Amino acid sequence: MENGNQLQVANGGVLVETNETAATAVATQARAMVEARYVLAMKNPRDIDQVRQNMLKECKRPRFAEVAMYHKPIGKGVDGPSIRFAEMALRCMRNVNIQTYTVLDDSKKRIIKVCVNDVEANVEYSQDITVTKTVERKKKTAGMVVLSERMNSFGEKVYIVEATDDDILNKQNALISKAVRTLGLRVVPGDITDECMDIVVDTMSSRDKADPDAAKHRVFDSFAEIGVTVDNLKEYLGNDGSNLSPKDLMTLRALYTAIKDGETSWKEVMESKGNKKLNPETSGKPEQTLRQKYETLKLQMQAAGKQKELEGLLKGHSEESKRNEKTWNDADLQFLCSNMEKDLK
Repeated sequence: MENGNQLQVANGGVLVETNETAATAVATQARAMVEARYVLAMKNPRDIDQVRQNMLKECKRPRFAEVAMYHKPIGKGVDGPSIRFAEMALRCMRNVNIQTYTVLDDSKKRIIKVCVNDVEANVEYSQDITVTKTVERKKKTAGMVVLSERMNSFGEKVYIVEATDDDILNKQNALISKAVRTLGLRVVPGDITDECMDIVVDTMSSRDKADPDAAKHRVFDSFAEIGVTVDNLKEYLGNDGSNLSPKDLMTLRALYTAIKDGETSWKEVMESKGNKKLNPETSGKPEQTLRQKYETLKLQMQAAGKQKELEGLLKGHSEESKRNEKTWNDADLQFLCSNMEKDLK
């Protein structure tokens, strides 16, 4: 006979607390794992000098240096250590525990808590990531479940559809990796990270100088693996690519890493540069400048009934930047456009 969390055994009248027993077992196992990590950390403390040497050694490997930095074309460009670099740094640091927990999972979104714990220092950083269970598509195909539609910043209609299991998994993995990088780099000494970035640049510069053509071919071949053609790269560079500078090679490698890690896409790279869109359906239309994009988004905000949000955004940025709407530069416009696009989603 079942009664709450207890089960009546017929022959002996013994009560077995099934649910409570299972919960207790899980809690005991989790506690034992945590205690074991702390014991191992105490017995094998890290040597920060050895950590530094190991990280610098890794950064001297050309194949690793190729993917150790990323570049996002936001404003004047954002550079930093890549996800692959963060993974290497955490391995070298040792005594760092990474865990993920699903906090909420419903039909619209999945919220996951990512935790990075420096067991030796007893310091933990955590971040919640939200995985929406929708994706945007420009075309409707058979089997798609269209939830809504909107106009993007270029006046094109895009459809918001239910994401497949593979779509959700890809988004989830990319967001977790970014969160681990952000949190993980907090436990790595910043001066060692900066020194590693200098070594990465020196490593690639030395190899590029030894054989510039081979370096260019490797970069072009890498982009081909993610669907970016030589013509696309030449369009981005604004020349025929015959004489790439060391800076060009470094930027292209960092862009490749950012695209591969899900930080950005080639379409976003080209649009941020102000080039024509790669979509063949719209390639005949004139390109849209940042100023035009800004004005278009303003109109869309007003049409969506978000006048107050728009006024607050513009006023706040004016006060922060000490510039007015007429004197905003490309970085200002890019920032405002990005925020208005988020408000319109």
